Amino acid sequence: MKKNALVGIGNIMFCDDGLGIYAAEYIRQNFHIPPDLDIVDGGTLGFGMMTFYQEYERVFILSTTSEGKSGDVFCFSKEELLEQGTVRQSANEVEVAQMLEICSILDEEMAYVEIVAMKPHDIIPVIADLTEPVKAAFPALIEKSLQTLQKHNIILTPKERCVSLDEVIHAYANPVQPSHTPISEG
Repeated sequence: MKKNALVGIGNIMFCDDGLGIYAAEYIRQNFHIPPDLDIVDGGTLGFGMMTFYQEYERVFILSTTSEGKSGDVFCFSKEELLEQGTVRQSANEVEVAQMLEICSILDEEMAYVEIVAMKPHDIIPVIADLTEPVKAAFPALIEKSLQTLQKHNIILTPKERCVSLDEVIHAYANPVQPSHTPISEG
């Protein structure tokens, strides 16, 4: 089994719904990542999340939650998320919980899972950006993510050059197409 995965999930096309994706990328760009930690853009994987639960010892998920008020940050174990039952309201919470429930039914060994989540302000507009309240609270999400990893002896140290949250968002909103090299005939 691989050691650890930090998986950002959500949909960047629906404003704050993508905050988990942005957080994972922000961490990847701004911290030295140890070899035993994979940073993953989980997007809207759905059933694809099952492979992470089966291939890693520990999976840390960055996502949204329906708990609290906009910008509040929470940390849930998989058991705590599953205990919420029908209280779950966000698509991300339902998706993560459903995959955890399915995996727990299987006979295979399953990863330790912990979720670090923030209450979004608005997930309705079709825009690749974050609202101002979420941007203002974003440092708390990063700090809670780093603390969660540190509890498991996964220590990330900052890089010298800091990439801003706005730069991360801009890169997702304006992806650069790789140059196309024609195949030579021969």
